[in-house]
Amino acid sequence: MTQGEAVAELTAGLTVTAASFIVTVYGDVVVPRGEVLWMGSLIGICARIGISENLVRTATSRLVAAGRLEGERAGRRSFYRLAPAARAEFSEAARLLYAPRLRPAGWLVLAAEDVPEETLRRFHLARMGGDLWICPDWGELPPGAALVLRSPGNDPAHCPGLARFWDLTGLAARYDAMIARFGPLAADLRAGRRLAPAEALTARLLLVHLYRGALLRDPLLPEAALPPGWSGAAAQALFRQLYLDLTPAAEAEIAAVLEDQDGALPAATPTSAARLDSLR
Repeated sequence: MTQGEAVAELTAGLTVTAASFIVTVYGDVVVPRGEVLWMGSLIGICARIGISENLVRTATSRLVAAGRLEGERAGRRSFYRLAPAARAEFSEAARLLYAPRLRPAGWLVLAAEDVPEETLRRFHLARMGGDLWICPDWGELPPGAALVLRSPGNDPAHCPGLARFWDLTGLAARYDAMIARFGPLAADLRAGRRLAPAEALTARLLLVHLYRGALLRDPLLPEAALPPGWSGAAAQALFRQLYLDLTPAAEAEIAAVLEDQDGALPAATPTSAARLDSLR
């Protein structure tokens, strides 16, 4: 594999929106390094996967309007940081991405009407029928919902039939697509080939982006409830190993090309090192 081919293969047929990729850049790279990034750095990173400067600026403005980013200027340069309302969301995503695979304490059966789409996504609510819903028990009730039943659903005896409430077919398709796209690169790296720092960082961001897109939709059902041949575990193993393999070169690129108000971002910080330790 020659330099340049890796990213071309990873992006072949892939559609990535500017706003969602910016979220990935902040969550994976910027948050562990002070949360602030120069707009010029963001434009440069997004250009590597074909997102134009105009699209980056438009998406950034929309993220600011949505309360997810905050901007400030220093001379002619613009810098953006996470808005307070977005920090909890980034922390939750990081908890799932970079920590050992978590399982909920059980399952909540709830009564609720007119559940907003954002609440459905955040809590993985699935309709059981009428105004009854089920979701994983992470110790927090969705807003506006009344608790009907709390079940210790990680016991295999409670698992039969649990999977029917979620679209596991669509979720499995996301995991399968991620494995198909990144499996060849992982095999290539295991064979002893290495990517240049620029490609390693881009590949790692794309890896996080696609895996995050599946993982945040996953209700994390217990193994006994999952269909045979479930690809979520294989996707997690691929993510963890490939992330570790790409990181040394990716961190060199971070320090070389990304900046905040004080200059170059550090290659690594205690937070980024802790993430790596949790993946090993």
